[in-house]
Amino acid sequence: QVQFVESGGGLVQPGGSLRLSCAASGSIFSIFNMGWYRQGPGKQRELVASITRRGSTNYADSVRGRFTISRDNAKNTGYLQMHSLKPEDTAVYYCNIFPVPNDSWGQGTQVTVSS
Repeated sequence: QVQFVESGGGLVQPGGSLRLSCAASGSIFSIFNMGWYRQGPGKQRELVASITRRGSTNYADSVRGRFTISRDNAKNTGYLQMHSLKPEDTAVYYCNIFPVPNDSWGQGTQVTVSS
């Protein structure tokens, strides 16, 4: 079963940028479609962006035009580049398989957007 470790979160001011990374292990990363998910305070986990094994991408309306998902299969790593961050982007960000994520989730990486 593939496992993921997320990193790259932090505290950023509104309008700022962050790049999240997702390191995969335990299986062949390249055969999976991957998604970035997030869970904000008091909210349910939601899908933010997805990328197929061939590189086709899709985004939630709330982040389209600001976030970019990508992957490097040779490095078993996925990325989420985030620009023009807003306070409502504050959440713990996770990566997992898309569209049906593993039952086991990583620890995630905290993104806090605040002045």
